[in-house]
Amino acid sequence: MKYVGAHVSAAGGVENAPLNARRIGARAFALFTKNQKQWLAKPLAAESVAAFQRNLREAGIAPRHVLPHDSYLINLGHPDPEKRQKSEDALLDEARRAEQLGLLLLNFHPGSDLGALSDDECLDQIAAAMKRILSRTERIALVVEGTSGQGNHVGHRFEHLARILERVGDRRRCGVCLDTCHLFAAGYDIRPAEAYEATLARFDALIGMENLRALHLNDAKVDLGSRKDRHDSIGKGKLGLETFRLLMSDPRLDDLPLILETIDESLWPAEIRLLYSLAEAPGAAGRGASS
Repeated sequence: MKYVGAHVSAAGGVENAPLNARRIGARAFALFTKNQKQWLAKPLAAESVAAFQRNLREAGIAPRHVLPHDSYLINLGHPDPEKRQKSEDALLDEARRAEQLGLLLLNFHPGSDLGALSDDECLDQIAAAMKRILSRTERIALVVEGTSGQGNHVGHRFEHLARILERVGDRRRCGVCLDTCHLFAAGYDIRPAEAYEATLARFDALIGMENLRALHLNDAKVDLGSRKDRHDSIGKGKLGLETFRLLMSDPRLDDLPLILETIDESLWPAEIRLLYSLAEAPGAAGRGASS
């Protein structure tokens, strides 16, 4: 079964996020547990935590289908040790906030070497920080998001993501989130069925489908291999509806949070309905099962 939602607002308190998700017909959602543009935040109040968990139950959404996202300021690959430590401390705080809420995943962007390190040096620093964070938390899984490769950001190659997971070691508490726009911009074609299967086969060979913890569903304004991060509404960009039909009918993606980050929030209810209709289209069932 597919669980589709969107990155909803938590304005006024994290407890509002499940209500906002229910309002758009979501079965999953993402949120920021603090202001994503600030380093520091007040601790979560016990009343907010209790209200979040109550609202989550009332919305009928399981904790495993909630994908909190870290602050945009965090960069575990920063070449400056002091700034890298600041990022590590911030991600640790976010991991603890997610655990307070009873959640199981924390999605984050791997980071950038700012042109000062080799890819391998940067990736090893990211993995080392992840290991320290996992050692100081109880159950949260850190989910590394594949990037478009814009600027000096690492994580746009499956080999990058594989190296991070290999260095962390504990696959129970780390994994990968793929973003359809980022994938396409990074040069991984997922449009014809043959290309889609080839890309997922490559992912499986290098990383393992069992380590895929979530997806971001976004169409792309940019061309294949552009290495630019420009999201579009479902079916209105370069990927087109067939890509999302393939995704929605792929049983390998069952029971994962599938999160919209498309550019027009007013379309989210319609996009969620559209995605579910693609899964129910004639001939859709069972695609991807044999690969």
